[in-house]
Amino acid sequence: MCIMGKSELIKLIDEYKCIYPFNSRLLDGDGYILTVKEETMMNYLEHKNLISHEIVFTPPEYVAHLTAKSKYGRMGLSFLNAAKVHSGFVGRLALEIVNLSNDRQPITIKEGDPFMHIEFMTRMGDPSLYEGSYMFQYMNDEEIELYINLLSNKFKGLYADLKSLAKKRLKE
Repeated sequence: MCIMGKSELIKLIDEYKCIYPFNSRLLDGDGYILTVKEETMMNYLEHKNLISHEIVFTPPEYVAHLTAKSKYGRMGLSFLNAAKVHSGFVGRLALEIVNLSNDRQPITIKEGDPFMHIEFMTRMGDPSLYEGSYMFQYMNDEEIELYINLLSNKFKGLYADLKSLAKKRLKE
């Protein structure tokens, strides 16, 4: 496996809409910084799912790895979910966090705040595409149609029934 460098990541985003919407100012080293969809206030010991503003698509020949911005760890937020995005996944990411701040004060994360690094890595071997219940999560019908068309055209015959996966998605 190897991490996609900035120039290759931009090509990947241009061809497959791996990050949508894309903002070149959020490119960071060899990755991209995902932002927060809506403002969230976290009380001490409270657990919430923070939703990314961007839709993430991990093409079949890739996996993605997530790391939190250290700024939030220093504030006392702890990240509970696994740091991997499966091959073939499309959707907004739900980032599971809990406020464990030493001062036991609420922490506010604002809409649009840079929150999580994502890096794409090549994978070896046949793809095992994600087709679980979180496919297309937190996406509207227009966004889903955009990706169903992209997947159907770029990866002919690789995906099963995308429309039925879309019907089962986790909505806002």
